[in-house]
Amino acid sequence: MAATTENLPQLKSAVDGLTEMSENERSGFINLVSRYLSGEAQHIEWSKIQTPTDEIVVPYDKMAPVSEDVSETRNLLDKLVVLKLNGGLGTTMGCTGPKSVIEVRDGLTFLDLIVIQIENLNNKYGCKVPLVLMNSFNTHDDTHKIVEKYTNANVDIHTFNQSKYPRVVADEFVPWPSKGKTDKDGWYPPGHGDVFPSLMNSGKLDAFLSQGKEYVFVANSDNLGAIVDLKILKHLIQNKNEYCMEVTPKTLADVKGGTLISYEGKVQLLEIAQVPDEHVNEFKSIEKFKIFNTNNLWVNLKAIKKLVEADALKMEIIPNPKEVDGVKVLQLETAAGAAIRFFDNAIGVNVPRSRFLPVKATSDLLLVQSDLYTLVDGFVIRNSARTNPSNPTIELGPEFKKVFNFLSRFKSIPSIVELDSLKVSGDVYFGSSVVLKGKVTVTAKSGTKIEIPDGAVIENKDINGPEDL
Repeated sequence: MAATTENLPQLKSAVDGLTEMSENERSGFINLVSRYLSGEAQHIEWSKIQTPTDEIVVPYDKMAPVSEDVSETRNLLDKLVVLKLNGGLGTTMGCTGPKSVIEVRDGLTFLDLIVIQIENLNNKYGCKVPLVLMNSFNTHDDTHKIVEKYTNANVDIHTFNQSKYPRVVADEFVPWPSKGKTDKDGWYPPGHGDVFPSLMNSGKLDAFLSQGKEYVFVANSDNLGAIVDLKILKHLIQNKNEYCMEVTPKTLADVKGGTLISYEGKVQLLEIAQVPDEHVNEFKSIEKFKIFNTNNLWVNLKAIKKLVEADALKMEIIPNPKEVDGVKVLQLETAAGAAIRFFDNAIGVNVPRSRFLPVKATSDLLLVQSDLYTLVDGFVIRNSARTNPSNPTIELGPEFKKVFNFLSRFKSIPSIVELDSLKVSGDVYFGSSVVLKGKVTVTAKSGTKIEIPDGAVIENKDINGPEDL
């Protein structure tokens, strides 16, 4: 049976008995659930969707350049807070701790690179840009220990936790922890839309406002392209934009990403889940919807405070049903990008693809560890020797899925500057100094092992066994 608003009083009294939750978490959770039960899903009328103009989604090239004047730059940066979403675990890649401590390049982790980048800004311009990490209860303890190693860095590092909500047992519509599921599995972090109330509830928001900070740059900790951009910051301050979402042209790999649309005079995010079935193919096409959300967001701090206090951020609810230990549970989540329609003078900015370099799987790790990129001042910079503007497509089989296994199968990461695509399946090992070019597939049949020898140069080749080498 489907739950209705009649289930609410029972749920509320159960939640009141959960001592692990703060008052703010209780009210936030009940608020989310009651919105979900009242079925207030925002209905999109397809015919009203309009492609945003250049005023609403500003081309990056059309933004004014930043002056060479160091003091002007310092003034800009003194208004900025950098916030990284650090709630995710590296479970997809077989890691147990926070994803941000996976080694990306030259022995440095995501977090190391972020700290180096901000430290370089602070040193260069004599400013004090703070770094804020939003953790979840999954990553909080580990992150606290890790952050200690940056004590001597020229960066103030702050952490706060996003909300902790109880998973709901689907068929009875009660919180799982009140049914005896007391370990971590009884709880979940409710998506990054929670960043706004949690930043406020942590007391950090007021502290930053009192220091004269005006904007927060929010990005996923695993997006290596999400570095501070002075051009965007200057534009927002000059034009008094309360919210800015970085979007980038979509390729066939990004067809599921949310896109910006103009709708009834406002800019808003359209996610695939909101699209009526008969329009899904249109949504996925690159012709009509040319851009997608990178989840790099710039938001005015005063505006966040005003909207959170007014309880006005009613982002679309994303129901996330799961089965955990044989029990069907429901998690209700929200996404930070969906908040765009509540802010005044909100814009998108169409940024170069280089600002979107997420590492979601070991195939992404292969790209950023290869000679396709170099590391300069904590920034991952693309190798100019590659003429093709897009990256090679890389598909690695399940044997490469976990970081530990991935690393054990490469003596060193191959050269891929001239690679178009690589597909590897089965028990395959790569020697050192291998060069891959064009289209390469390596398929080891069940029970056989293929070892690519040291120094091999492989161009436009299908390898199905040792005899093809």
